[in-house]
Amino acid sequence: MRRAQVVHTPLGMLVGEVATTSAVAQVRLCGSDRMTPDGLPGAPGTVEFALYLDSDGAQRQSGGHRLQHRRSAAEAEHDFIARVRFESLKPNTRYLIRTEIVDGRGNRSKGPQARFRTLPGARHAAPVKFAVVTGMNYAKFHGSKAIDRKKHIEQNNIALPPPYRGKDKALGYPALETLRKEQIDFFIATGDNVYYDTPSRGRAKSIDAMRRKWHEQFIQPRFRQLFAEMPTYWQVDDHDYRKDDCDNTGDYDPTPQLAQRVMWEQLPYGPFSAKKRVTYRTHRITRDLQIWLLEGRIHRSPNSMPDGPDKSIWGRTQRAWLQKTLLDSDATFKIIISPTPLIGPDDKRKTDNHTNIGGFRNERDSFFAWLKNEGLDKNHVYFVCGDRHWQYHSIDPRGLEEFATGALVDANARLGRRPGDPKSTDSEGTIQQPYTSPRPSGGFLIVRVEPAGRSQPARLIFEFCDEHGERLYTHAKSN
Repeated sequence: MRRAQVVHTPLGMLVGEVATTSAVAQVRLCGSDRMTPDGLPGAPGTVEFALYLDSDGAQRQSGGHRLQHRRSAAEAEHDFIARVRFESLKPNTRYLIRTEIVDGRGNRSKGPQARFRTLPGARHAAPVKFAVVTGMNYAKFHGSKAIDRKKHIEQNNIALPPPYRGKDKALGYPALETLRKEQIDFFIATGDNVYYDTPSRGRAKSIDAMRRKWHEQFIQPRFRQLFAEMPTYWQVDDHDYRKDDCDNTGDYDPTPQLAQRVMWEQLPYGPFSAKKRVTYRTHRITRDLQIWLLEGRIHRSPNSMPDGPDKSIWGRTQRAWLQKTLLDSDATFKIIISPTPLIGPDDKRKTDNHTNIGGFRNERDSFFAWLKNEGLDKNHVYFVCGDRHWQYHSIDPRGLEEFATGALVDANARLGRRPGDPKSTDSEGTIQQPYTSPRPSGGFLIVRVEPAGRSQPARLIFEFCDEHGERLYTHAKSN
């Protein structure tokens, strides 16, 4: 008798990039069900993914009719992650994915499962509800002793909030349990999903250290539970690319090439075999809603380059794509989701984003001028951003509006810069700000769309929540 090789799946299943007719799913095979001093070892094997309709509980109990079957090897080259893409799906349909694990010796065992609903698409005026988050700092939440709290105050003139002290700490971030109870349709992470540079001493520079950051994040039970129930869309920002406020210059590790390899490997953007790897994309959610997910690190000019028409975060190809797809869209509401802010205000000292003096304002201003010239500034185009550790709703002098998600984790939150603050990017107070966080608080942004009814127009609703789901601020738009 062959002795079974023990294979575990403590990260569960991650479903991503769900569209009207397709979805990506991945499972990592592990040699342990918990983090070890050496990390979370991988294990070779094969994952068989089976797709079913998720129409009712009775069908799930009886097994149902298998619609599609995909098989993927878990190999060291891709950190033992098995990933598949399902296609030819029906819009606005609930599906269930079950998995079976085949270890290196041919032994079979049940793997994780996950549910998702395909997007309704442009023909359907369906209600939708989703969450947007940023700033999932593991070390600050868990209170890593390697964090130099004194140095943080010296560099930022801001004290760090204390780490989480709840008895449920081992489960992970409380906001994830709140989101699960909210029964959202999908989850969007705008970047800073892990922090390669926190703690700064011993920051992640090698592929093994970078992978470990993702493993310790996703092994938290609340992530596994949440992602078993809803699909995800991912962006990265500075902390999960190279380090704070990074670009693609500088002779240090991780290199841009390694950063891009790991982000594609760990996050379900698309199949490993994809010949063209583009991380900016748009999804038509319903008749009333289209979203754009921008790429903010791979294509950017050096931060130190003088601002002007040739300096760009997006690059020419992404900028042209963004403008074309915006013009092509007939969605009632258009939401551009950016890892970094375009309106702010932000800290005056920075040169990393579109709000910063000496940063990338020229690109922002020319894009805003283009929106106005095309009449899109009055056609329900809104910005949602991550990066900033506080929530705000800001209105640019040109009338465009931005909603910042704030950090998901209380221990990673801070008070923001207000219009008129001499230490802000808007020292003259030209930005209107109907809301900003009154206290340092973690949380997330809920976005809802209600289709038009007989007596009411379609509505777009932004809701800022703390980590326990309390509504802090609500703002609605009507068509």
